[in-house]
Amino acid sequence: MSVIAISRFEHFFRAAAGLDVDKSDLKRYSDFINRKLYDMLVVAEAAAKSNRRDIIEFWDLPITKGLQESINDFRDLNEKLELAPILAELRALPPLDLSLSEETESRLPCVAGGLSLALAKALTIVHPALKNPATEHWSRVTRLFDLLL
Repeated sequence: MSVIAISRFEHFFRAAAGLDVDKSDLKRYSDFINRKLYDMLVVAEAAAKSNRRDIIEFWDLPITKGLQESINDFRDLNEKLELAPILAELRALPPLDLSLSEETESRLPCVAGGLSLALAKALTIVHPALKNPATEHWSRVTRLFDLLL
């Protein structure tokens, strides 16, 4: 990732939750986003297959009310995150059996943004006095997301 992407990443977490993240947190963050998006796509694929479709539609994604609110809040926050490289990493994961619809593919950056905002807020909910997340903070919060998504 470029220095500009790291700067945007740091600025986003500061604006979203008052957290000071740094370059070392970038790998944890991108791994989290890739894993959660892939998990959501696997569930969406199962939904599409059960409905006898050969394409994954956006409504197949398991987007909860809370995640939808985070997606909307991400848009309202008007912060820019460099999500394209993160989304490109999805292609390195095991391929799905079904293809994504154009709408699904075009809306994944907003879903990633919503996940990003939810992650930032979750870090401060689980650790209220937190300013600079360490490995243990990231680990604890990402385990919670693994239980839910």
